[in-house]
Amino acid sequence: MTLLDAPPAPHAPDTAPLPPEVARALAILRAHGLAEMPGAEADNAPDDAPNYPADEETGAQEDPAEHDGQEQPEPDDDNEEAEPEDEDEDTGPAPDPQPTPALPPAPASTAPASPAAPAVQGSSAPTGQAGAPGRSRPGELQDKVAHFLADEEGTEFTVTEVANRLGHSGGAVGNALETLAADRKITKTNGSPRTYKARHPTPYRPAPTAPRPAAPPRPPRAPAPPAPAPANTSPVNPAPATPAAPARTEKQDTAIRRRNGQLYYPRKLGEDLTDVQALHKLRDAGIPVLLEGPPGTGKTSLVEAAFPDLILVAGDGDTQVADLVGSYTMRADGGYEFVYGPLITAMTEGRPLFLDDATLISPKVLAAMYPAMDGRREIVVKEHRGETVTADEGFYVIAGHNPGVHGAILTEALASRFATRIQVGTDWELAVSLGVDGRAVQIARNLATRQAAGDLAWSPQLRELLAFKAIHEVLGEDAAFGNLVALAPAEDRDEVATVVRTILGKAASPLALGKQAKN
Repeated sequence: MTLLDAPPAPHAPDTAPLPPEVARALAILRAHGLAEMPGAEADNAPDDAPNYPADEETGAQEDPAEHDGQEQPEPDDDNEEAEPEDEDEDTGPAPDPQPTPALPPAPASTAPASPAAPAVQGSSAPTGQAGAPGRSRPGELQDKVAHFLADEEGTEFTVTEVANRLGHSGGAVGNALETLAADRKITKTNGSPRTYKARHPTPYRPAPTAPRPAAPPRPPRAPAPPAPAPANTSPVNPAPATPAAPARTEKQDTAIRRRNGQLYYPRKLGEDLTDVQALHKLRDAGIPVLLEGPPGTGKTSLVEAAFPDLILVAGDGDTQVADLVGSYTMRADGGYEFVYGPLITAMTEGRPLFLDDATLISPKVLAAMYPAMDGRREIVVKEHRGETVTADEGFYVIAGHNPGVHGAILTEALASRFATRIQVGTDWELAVSLGVDGRAVQIARNLATRQAAGDLAWSPQLRELLAFKAIHEVLGEDAAFGNLVALAPAEDRDEVATVVRTILGKAASPLALGKQAKN
């Protein structure tokens, strides 16, 4: 008799026994509390499907001999259900004459849990298992957000932009961004709308000199290890030895976009570092640096490229203490409130502060910030009820000095605060690579040599050469060379004009209006 031919009555004591496979399935379901088997059916169940509890992990049944002779153990898993005990007494030895084939499931209880694991899929396995799809480990979204910002270093993103790029909800991404900002792992750059970007230095990106595969948590890094392999797998060819050089300069030859949109091309400082990398290391070590060089050599560009979260102060002879520390300002309601200056903001937010043309600022004014630069790392704001402000981690001071500028005085007190000095000059090869006329670069180098010898007080630098290129493209060659002569100070203009005429092969006059143009 099959199940299809069975009478509709719920239970008939005199019916033939159920097929072994059906009885076995009912016994397994009953062991999990998913079905009940009447006493008669239990009596008719074959020996190869006894009413013993099934192992939730392996799907294997216990040895009948062990069950009859030992007490039922308590289940270890919280998700397992206790087996009903009221029907165990009904399951005596079945009259089925084939008990021996039913015993092979017993070896499954010896050890091989993993091979039997697929059998659980056919039953109702617990749903709260670790590793279930769709569940994220704690902090995984924060790691994704931090790595995304590190890859887009220097660029600000709103919550919506990050959520769209990562494919997560705005609420979850917003919470992750706020948590990272509170832990000072990223920088919150604006409050309305909320914008964020990576910090310097970021813990989510390896050091520039470290190999890319050294960051295992980031899946995109994984393909990087095979890269060195091809170079080492063909030693018969001496040529593969040369690709090692570009790998060392991976970061050095990469242009960095400044916050104004212009590109900065890092320059070498020693054998293994770029200027940008050096500033990062000096900031990590808390060593202030003084950048020395003529105007237009790229001091400000370097600092902006190195520190996207930079706070810049353009120093001059009129700079006062209030311009650095802060002052009281009138509110719209007629009251007054104290507004912190750039120095206090950089200290409290842990950001770098660049004093451009620092040596033009009065030494008395600069003395107000010295306590923040030494071991104390704090200043007292006398104007604001004597408040004491302590510098947060990440606060760093860089200064720019133009030795040849009138009024620039590098005092001993200021120089002693900057343990590192870096000379910044014009990169002539960079000027040529950026499309500046080679003759203009030759003129600039000639004048720079004379300036170094003390014969001249001025020579064009990278800023003037880039201006020359722009004027050359708009107004033509004669206007560009004539303007180059006009940029020179009056006392050096004749000498500059002579050098231009020698190299160019013709005279170049400063731009000047002539007679009225006629149609």
